[in-house]
Amino acid sequence: MSRTIRTICLTCAMVMAGVLLAGCGLPIGGKSEKGALAGMDMQGAAERADGMFYATVGAIKPEIEWVHDATTTGSCDVTRYWSVMTVVSEQRRGSFLGVVERFWKTRGYRIDMVNPSKEMPEIIATSPDGFGIMVTIGYKGQAFFEVTSPCVEESKVAAPTKVANGRTYEGEIPTPNVRSDFWSAETSVPGPTASS
Repeated sequence: MSRTIRTICLTCAMVMAGVLLAGCGLPIGGKSEKGALAGMDMQGAAERADGMFYATVGAIKPEIEWVHDATTTGSCDVTRYWSVMTVVSEQRRGSFLGVVERFWKTRGYRIDMVNPSKEMPEIIATSPDGFGIMVTIGYKGQAFFEVTSPCVEESKVAAPTKVANGRTYEGEIPTPNVRSDFWSAETSVPGPTASS
């Protein structure tokens, strides 16, 4: 998938997540008069987003390989992106999404949308403190994660400090290139999958 097409897909997904989050109400953490999460700036929000992602992929067994992707900032929000380098076969996508969805529910995340599309399934959720989190499986079984903060105080945002558990790529991140005996297998796994 070309970088342009992937960027368009991620932009559309971000818009959808923004629309869903717009009606979510006030996050539990409380807001200041400026509408920002009390006591949190963009750097703090980026670190919170990182922690949400690391906890999510830590719950996926067997382990998957992932790399950091982009960080974007708005006028008062920050979004982090990650690409999964482990191939998730069509037959294992439901299981993969099911693991993620169940983990998010145990963390008290509200599941806002489950798209069971065969071509590009995704789950969008909101954490109790108002962070939007999304997983999408795209071209050639590549999973993408995205976390977007609610409005916070403006600040500079540094790159993530944790080293990715996959290879480092110069320039464009390629399609998934890591085979897993489990996630890349072309047989289905009996048991629960993402809700429909």
